[in-house]
Amino acid sequence: MNIAERIDHTVLKADATKETVIRYCKEAKEYGFASVCVNTCHTALVASELKGSNVKTCCVVGFPLGAMLTSAKAFEAAEAVKAGAQEVDMVINVGAVKDKDWDFVREDIRAVVEASKPAIVKVIIETCLLTDEEKVKTCQLSEEAGAAFVKTSTGFSTGGATVEDIRLMKETVGDRLEVKASGGIRTREFTEELIEAGADRIGAGNGVILL
Repeated sequence: MNIAERIDHTVLKADATKETVIRYCKEAKEYGFASVCVNTCHTALVASELKGSNVKTCCVVGFPLGAMLTSAKAFEAAEAVKAGAQEVDMVINVGAVKDKDWDFVREDIRAVVEASKPAIVKVIIETCLLTDEEKVKTCQLSEEAGAAFVKTSTGFSTGGATVEDIRLMKETVGDRLEVKASGGIRTREFTEELIEAGADRIGAGNGVILL
């Protein structure tokens, strides 16, 4: 199993320095990771460091809470794509899910999908805060809004990826969307379990260790 090509090598901590981000880019090129995933302030740096390689530039939007104005999320996404982002991982508005305001949730995602073109969008649904019914509904809304992926977690809330959640999300979206597992993935064994359950991509800050 080639794990490397599924890994989004992720550095999202508030104190991440340019030096750290550059190191992640070098590791991603060396090991053949799928992408380097960063906060939007580092997008241009990552795009520059990865130029000429097969590793994609990925950034997070509305991170980590997802509770921003939709217009602010869309603007952040558009600016990141201008700066070189090829993939955008956005956080849903979890409160709107809890309110069952499905139109708002769908249009919040759609606004980012539209603003991110031609980049693809992964929708972080923050599984640790949702019921199974809410997970299914949010995956369905992500598909309706034109997203390419649904993703378990930010890694900054109360929990991360689980095999059960990946299985549920994959059953919901089938082959129409891809599924990304992220948050708390620290061993190769767990990584392989997640992939077997249906994860197409793995978000991890310790990609080298997972190999």
